[in-house]
Amino acid sequence: MTAGTDHDPPPEPFTAPEPARRGGSIVLVLLVAAGIVAVALALMTIGRSEAQPYILGVLALLATAGLFNLFAFAAGIIRFTDRTADDSVIGRIADQAYDGLAVTDPRGHVVYSNAAYLALTGVASAQEVRPVERVFIGNPDVSEAVFRLLKAAREGKRQQEEVRIAGTDGAHGRWLRMRVRPLGRGKREARYAVWSIADITRDRERQEDVFKELQHAIEYLDHAPCGFFSVNSAGDIVYVNATLANWLDHDLAEIGSGGLRLTDIVSGDGASLLTSIMAAPGEVRTEVFDIDLRMRGGKTMPVRLYHKLAFGADGVPGASRTLVISRARDEHSDPERAAEVRFMRFFDHTPMAIATVDRAGTVVRANARYAKLAQNLSPDGAAGKSIFRTVNARDRGLLIAAINQAAEGQGDIAPVEAMLDGARERWGQFFVTAVEEGERETETAIVYLLETTERRALENQINQSQKMDMVGQLAGGIAHDFNNVLSAIMMANDFLLNAHKPTDPSFQDIMQIKQNATRAATLVRQLLAFSRRQTLRPQVLDLGDALSDLTMLLRRLIGEKVKLDLVHGRDLWPVKVDVSQFEQVVVNLAVNARDAMPEGGKLTVKTANLTAEQAALLSYKGMPAADYVRIDISDTGTGIPADIVDKIFEPFFSTKEVGKGTGLGLSTVYGIVKQTGGFVYVDSEPGQGTSFRIFLPRHRPEQDVAAEPHAARDAPAEPPKPRADLTGQGTILLVEDEEGLRSLNARGLRSRGYSVIEASNGIEAMEALEEKNGAVDLVVSDVVMPEMDGPTLLKEMRSRNPDLKIIFVSGYAEDAFEKSLPENEQFAFLPKPFTLTQLVAAVKETMTPS
Repeated sequence: MTAGTDHDPPPEPFTAPEPARRGGSIVLVLLVAAGIVAVALALMTIGRSEAQPYILGVLALLATAGLFNLFAFAAGIIRFTDRTADDSVIGRIADQAYDGLAVTDPRGHVVYSNAAYLALTGVASAQEVRPVERVFIGNPDVSEAVFRLLKAAREGKRQQEEVRIAGTDGAHGRWLRMRVRPLGRGKREARYAVWSIADITRDRERQEDVFKELQHAIEYLDHAPCGFFSVNSAGDIVYVNATLANWLDHDLAEIGSGGLRLTDIVSGDGASLLTSIMAAPGEVRTEVFDIDLRMRGGKTMPVRLYHKLAFGADGVPGASRTLVISRARDEHSDPERAAEVRFMRFFDHTPMAIATVDRAGTVVRANARYAKLAQNLSPDGAAGKSIFRTVNARDRGLLIAAINQAAEGQGDIAPVEAMLDGARERWGQFFVTAVEEGERETETAIVYLLETTERRALENQINQSQKMDMVGQLAGGIAHDFNNVLSAIMMANDFLLNAHKPTDPSFQDIMQIKQNATRAATLVRQLLAFSRRQTLRPQVLDLGDALSDLTMLLRRLIGEKVKLDLVHGRDLWPVKVDVSQFEQVVVNLAVNARDAMPEGGKLTVKTANLTAEQAALLSYKGMPAADYVRIDISDTGTGIPADIVDKIFEPFFSTKEVGKGTGLGLSTVYGIVKQTGGFVYVDSEPGQGTSFRIFLPRHRPEQDVAAEPHAARDAPAEPPKPRADLTGQGTILLVEDEEGLRSLNARGLRSRGYSVIEASNGIEAMEALEEKNGAVDLVVSDVVMPEMDGPTLLKEMRSRNPDLKIIFVSGYAEDAFEKSLPENEQFAFLPKPFTLTQLVAAVKETMTPS
């Protein structure tokens, strides 16, 4: 193919006769002519004499129309357009265009082409004009592009291609940009295609020159003796030169692909220094930082950064331009620089935030830890500018006073413990030191900030745990002493009931005493539950079945306004709990939820398995990672205020009105769950509801230790029902340090036919046993006694008579003293307080041979 050059004279443009532009409407002309002929024929048929008036009328009408057109033309109403002049202007614009233009009809023939098209296609005259596909036929480098253009032209679409035309006779090749589009939007015009050809050789050459210069610049930058990187506002590394990549032992090909961030190459909190720069919109800032960079293997190297940032009109920083100078060799060549490097590394890597401030609290210099802390406290950067903005407004005056003391040159300024500002509660301890007098013009004080949030949380947790333990011990001691009083009251009450008939006037008063004593005993059991000193009868349990059995009871308790929703987890693991105590936990929480929803709501009880891995991810403190069965009891009620949520498990703490609660419901829940080996936590938000989350340890069958069953251990939690005959015979040694209670118990046993020997402590009991030469059928002993307690008494008696039967009575739980006993020791246990019937039933059951 022979291509024209820019120096050849452009040939004349070529315009084909089609499509010809037509003026006016031929249909209108034919209609007017037909009308005139029709009128003439009609007038010829009626005769000359009769037609004459009509002829005159037609002539007058035509004359009137002609005169009206003449006047309208003269007045400018009618105008004859100079179509030739308009077509000449439009044609000259297209003919003189720099890009080659050609129009092809639906058959592919060129109906118009300008001079540039003829020159670019190498045509000498207008008679030789050819369409694009014929111009470049046989050129393999262009054929595919032309095929795509032809396809777009037939489909009435737009298409653009850039191709390179090889030169001939050693001439340089050329680059052409070819476009095709429909002539117009109309159906007829869309069948015509407009082709455009432009010579972009010079543009391509300039692009190649720029690309080569860019390659040279990158090559120079890559082999520079210093490092260079660029990081965007999101913290992604977008460029690293070869020198820095070599220092950090990173593959240069992988950098910039989104796999490396600023925090990956900066050691410690140094990245916070680079991202903490604040500036006005449109400002350009350059900061110098001495930090450590992290190599891929984990080692660090000291560097100095010249970090340049340009901020946009909206205040958002663009990509950085950061120069990196290695200072590792300074440690060997220059002692002063080596000392400076060591100091800066110490300054930035210390776990304490350090900042120097002026008298107004403005931060002059800060280390990396302070920059990170300031960013976390206030993302808007206020804390990075003023150290006062790191402190909550409530405690801000304390820090201001300390800095004022430093400005006056005072020493030994007391540390300031203050709440930090921010979305969540955080605490910090500020140590303020005055600078030397000659430097106070720019810097007033050095402030060291140590965050104490975790320490305070741990202290609060320990204090709360110690307080709960102390309250538990107090409650357990009160319950033990109170049980003795209640046992005496209940025993005396039984004697009165036996001595009075229901018809006696005082019988109802005696029954009222019994009811109140029973109510007091219930409160004592709740105190023992909180102090984790109650007697439990654990058994392996499926929580899904246990909760299903409670459904009807829970629906009656919560009422019709509250909707109950039970969501059972699949394949729940077994747990080992006391069934009655677990039911009490669920009932107490359900009642509290009902009271928190006076207008109605929804109570959800949900169970699920929790693996050790899942437990480790939870934020609950004090709960080790293990397998648990989780029970969530949630309501949509009023919620618990944040200031009392830490007190809800304390005994006698209640937010209910006087007379509507004892304050022992949640403390009972806490004690039962803890004594079972589980954990209970609460999540609540005022107005959004409350969720109690209970975690019970998973029971594994291999944990059960096979023990020889005995009647005393397998006794049910509730005392057995009275038998028809509770009388008996035998000698009973009764050991009780409370004289009144001991006499009542002895009286009750004697009333049933037993011979009773009384002793006030273990030593007297041993003396009585020796006087009887061991002829005692049963020992009923208290656990907590002076001089010799119950477990010690059991060991001494069993050493003399291994088959001696014994019943322990105590206000504490059985587990509280069982650990002090030898293994596999058999004994019966009767918790205080108890009635005369319960005491006699336990005695007869124990003495009866199994």
